Amino acid sequence: MNYDNLKLKNQLCFPLYACSREIIKMYKPHLDHIGLTYTQYIAMMVLWEDESCTVKELGQKLFLDSGTLTPLLKRLEQEGLITRERSSEDERSLIVTLTKKGTQLKDDAICIPTKMAEDMNLSSEEAHILYTLLYKLLDSNK
Repeated sequence: MNYDNLKLKNQLCFPLYACSREIIKMYKPHLDHIGLTYTQYIAMMVLWEDESCTVKELGQKLFLDSGTLTPLLKRLEQEGLITRERSSEDERSLIVTLTKKGTQLKDDAICIPTKMAEDMNLSSEEAHILYTLLYKLLDSNK
C-alpha cells in the first residue's frame, strides 16, 4: 500500500497552518506596541471599518465562534476600546461599538499593514495571488 498521501510534505493544510502561525508571530511586536493580540486586532479592524456590528456579524466576518469572541470582547471592553449593549430591537443580539479610545487606536495601527508587507518575502503580485487563492478556499467552505 502506498502511504504518500499521509506524508506531511504532501499536505496542503500543513503549510497553511505553519504560515498562519509564523505570520501571527511576525505581527506580535507591532501589536504589542498598541496593546492588542492578533485576534483582538482583526476584531478591531472590522470595527474600524464598520464602527459597530453584532457579535454574530463579527464572528461571521472573522470565522470565529462566540466562545472565542466573548472573552476577547470582554477584554477590549475592559480596555475601554469598545462597548457591548443588547439590541433594543432584539434582546438576543449584542451590539459591539467602538469607543472614542477605540477609534483613536486606529491611528496607532495604521502603519502595521505596511510594516507587515515589508516583512514578508512576497512581491505585491505574489501577495495578491495568495490572497485570492486563500479567499477562494474560505469561500468554498461557506
